[in-house]
Amino acid sequence: MLGSRQFYQKLIRALLIALLLRYIAFVMSKKTVVVGATPNATRYAFLASEMLTSYQHPIVPIGIKTGEVMGQPILNINDHPAIHDVDTITMYIGPQHQAPYYDYLLSLQPKRIIFNPGTENSEFEKLAEESGVEAIEACTLVMLRSNQY
Repeated sequence: MLGSRQFYQKLIRALLIALLLRYIAFVMSKKTVVVGATPNATRYAFLASEMLTSYQHPIVPIGIKTGEVMGQPILNINDHPAIHDVDTITMYIGPQHQAPYYDYLLSLQPKRIIFNPGTENSEFEKLAEESGVEAIEACTLVMLRSNQY
């Protein structure tokens, strides 16, 4: 049986390790705006939100749908909600619907915008890059699974 001093030393060590791991997960998390969010669990925007959350990346779902995604309300993109500290925007609306949101999305000052399959848009990608935002044509789900997110 461990002496009480040894027990408390091991307990404190375990707690410190747990706190350090949570801190590392927090520091490495990337706040992601999911454009085209939907409560429909069969849609890729929902699946991405679910996976981002499971990988400890905070999400902000925005779009024209109403409802919740992973316990977060879907914010109306037409209201141009203020969102701070955005690392990534991941696109789930087609290029034909993106133009009205160019200025708003760039005003969020993301580090990058991921254009998922079917959302590629050379015009918006060029505007993003001219604004110092990395534009990536990729799949958020694949990036997460392959540790490239």
